[in-house]
Amino acid sequence: MKKPYLICAILLSINIYSQSVFNSENFTVTSADLETNFYEKDSTANALVLYEYGNSYVDDRDFRLKTEIKKKIKIFNKQGFNKATIQIYLYNKDRRREKVTNIMATTYNVENGLVTKTQLNENDIIEEVYNENNSIIKFTFPNLKEGSVINYSYMIDSPFMFKYKEWDFQEDIPKLYSEYNTSIPGNWEYNIRLVGYLNLTNMEESIEKTCLEVGNGGKANCINTIYRMKDIPAFIMEDFMTTKENYLSRLEYELKTFKDFRGLTNNYTKTWKTVHSEIKSDKNLGKQLGNNSYTKELLPRNITDELDVLKKATDIYKYVQTNYTWNEKYSIWNDVSVKDLINNKSGKVSEINMLLYNLLESQDFDVTPILISTRDNGLPTKLYPVISDFNYLIVQIKINDNTYLLDATDKYLAFGQLPFRCLNQYGHLLDFKTNGYWIDLNPTNITTTHYRVDLKLEDDDILLGKINANTTGYHALPIKKKYYDNKIDYLKKYKEKYHSITFLNHTVSSEDKTSYEFLEEFEIEYQAENIGGNLYINPFLFKLMDENPFKLQERTYPIDFGFKDTYLYTLKIDLNENYDVLETPEDLNIGLPNNKGLLIFTTKVVDNSILMYFKFNFKEAIYNPDYYESLKMFMGTIIDVQKNSLLVLKHK
Repeated sequence: MKKPYLICAILLSINIYSQSVFNSENFTVTSADLETNFYEKDSTANALVLYEYGNSYVDDRDFRLKTEIKKKIKIFNKQGFNKATIQIYLYNKDRRREKVTNIMATTYNVENGLVTKTQLNENDIIEEVYNENNSIIKFTFPNLKEGSVINYSYMIDSPFMFKYKEWDFQEDIPKLYSEYNTSIPGNWEYNIRLVGYLNLTNMEESIEKTCLEVGNGGKANCINTIYRMKDIPAFIMEDFMTTKENYLSRLEYELKTFKDFRGLTNNYTKTWKTVHSEIKSDKNLGKQLGNNSYTKELLPRNITDELDVLKKATDIYKYVQTNYTWNEKYSIWNDVSVKDLINNKSGKVSEINMLLYNLLESQDFDVTPILISTRDNGLPTKLYPVISDFNYLIVQIKINDNTYLLDATDKYLAFGQLPFRCLNQYGHLLDFKTNGYWIDLNPTNITTTHYRVDLKLEDDDILLGKINANTTGYHALPIKKKYYDNKIDYLKKYKEKYHSITFLNHTVSSEDKTSYEFLEEFEIEYQAENIGGNLYINPFLFKLMDENPFKLQERTYPIDFGFKDTYLYTLKIDLNENYDVLETPEDLNIGLPNNKGLLIFTTKVVDNSILMYFKFNFKEAIYNPDYYESLKMFMGTIIDVQKNSLLVLKHK
């Protein structure tokens, strides 16, 4: 008979919260702020921002950018004490510098039934040099306790209108209320971008007439904007994400144009046409692309004489991949030299892939460089060119109507496969004739893992047989690295992980470490568990996943796997006509919403053999946050099936 196992599916969850008693309307600390020591919407919060306010404007007296900051925070426990150390970053360049004034900071406590206030001493404010262009103002609140409320305010005075104050709505603790006021004179035009996946609660915009005047009769109107966001969840990092800078909700500003009172206009945001022209003449990039003065004698004759164009391109790729080592540096724009790479046999990403580009081009291949940003560097904006957004260079090649993306920095990559660090949605193709365009970086091939288990159950309750493992793409990549780095240690770790299995032999049949797939076979022996005359067998001798990676109550940013993938586990147990099957797991067929993933699990008995089939897949590389709860349950089911499935047998 089929033995059902429990799958907890939450169809509807309703959380009813009473209205917050905290004062999130203003900067004032109330008795409720002090007496309330729990945030109902996030019981894990160590601290809570009750109120946050910013106001940036151009002073009509000195025409400097002023930003007023106010913030009030509730400290719940000692783990939240780090929020009582404040750091203010100040920018300086060419003898001009930002400064901070009017720092006020107070700690509020309830002691012996009375509210006490402890002011920050001015002597406890320190300044440190952070780097060549930045300093840090630091202070820590005095008399801090569990349950304290702290508030502080200050003013930043800046001469740099190109660095309009950005605003972070979200951080690693929740916020009840965050408001940012801006006043931008018409002389300055900015590209303004709301980053992240949270929506503003509301926004108000108005025109202020004649907000600035100068002595010669010049004047300007201001656009005044108020941005508000309420009940902002904490940003908590979890698996399957790129850099948090892609997701934290914030306002960013980039100066586009400035028009002075005489009518002269300066353009600060460039066009791609201008950027491509600059890159083409850049000594670190453009002037080294296509420069074959150092590469004429590098390729051996067996490669240059090859007639099969795909094999020839692959051989050139493997030549660079094998003979030159990446030094773990990404630099594109500074200190780049293909000549040094050739001499030293080691170099930066840009040097290795420019050498690859030059060698392919010298053999008349259709190749193009592509600028990208790695997963830990953030997504480049598509709104306008920001060249500093890019930190990496790869190569596109077209062969027989097929397009391949190449990176020769990893000695285990297959031809046409990018390192996982490069799977960051899109890149910008550098075509100096057409100004280039954006291209998709998502892999076209699906990554797979398949375990095929073929066993025979002997009279002494021992299972003998083979497990064939076939992994491809990004599942195969870390396995190849572990195996080829240390073959003895590789098998040793399998034995340690699956200590109940006796490994009799292990063979690998993949062609080499750059193969797209990794093929291996394990000959094994496994003792079935006999309890009261019944045999109990967990059919998942190898696990496809060990634990559910999704543990948050709420996730406000996408689930970014980087690639689509499929998992398959098939099992055949020959019972040798000596056993009856008493129980098998319940069949399953479930899916993610909108057909974005599927799980199938079946078990049947055919001709004295148990046949089991378990398959699940993820049809998207990236899922938006709305799928989080479904993915969490989907993963939970995958783990549950592997952990709790049992075959129950009995001797005839």
